[in-house]
Amino acid sequence: MTDIALVLEESIEVDVSPTFAWNFRTDISNWNDPPATFLLNGPFAEGSQGETLIPGQAPLVWWIRDVQTGRSFAIEIALDRARLRFEWLFGAAMRGTTRLTQSIILSGNNAAAYRDQVQTGFGSTLADGMKRIAEEMVAADRKAKMAG
Repeated sequence: MTDIALVLEESIEVDVSPTFAWNFRTDISNWNDPPATFLLNGPFAEGSQGETLIPGQAPLVWWIRDVQTGRSFAIEIALDRARLRFEWLFGAAMRGTTRLTQSIILSGNNAAAYRDQVQTGFGSTLADGMKRIAEEMVAADRKAKMAG
């Protein structure tokens, strides 16, 4: 990548298997970030387009990129002469758990214009957001095990 203006990264160990973590995170019905809602036009696959809908704002269009099934994927948003990527990595950790990492990367010729907005919007909430996602995964895994 060229012209990287900002990288934010957070990892957390989640008490679910890597397969469960992958299946949970790639099912956008599990994406929970009110007031935003998410739509995916097609399967969760390389090149599929999605939208983030926030009341009172125009839809934010994004694409799924660099899918390595079971291991990683990226969500990419095109900005004016810049791009914002949310990279997700699923790694096996000890005792059947998953090391889940999210990297937020702002890059491009005009990335500096978005740096403060991205830092303010994600910098202080990334750790708590990852913790919430981990808790939701664990709860869904427990529910699935109890049901079946």
